[in-house]
Amino acid sequence: MSKLTLSVDDRVVSQAKRYAKRCGVSISKLVESYLSAVTGPLSAADTPVLRLVRGSLREDGTQAYRKHLASKYR
Repeated sequence: MSKLTLSVDDRVVSQAKRYAKRCGVSISKLVESYLSAVTGPLSAADTPVLRLVRGSLREDGTQAYRKHLASKYR
């Protein structure tokens, strides 16, 4: 594993440390995950907006929405 030195604003570092502690992950892991996400291929199913809403519909809500779409686009 390689080491990387970054220059980051002190306020950003403090916020990142608090976030990492809440999530139970290290700053290194956060940076690694971010770099992996921005350098990897982006599929339409993995956009930030979709990641936020994924799983927010109940299963019965999903079926109702599919019916709604089917009738709307006939």
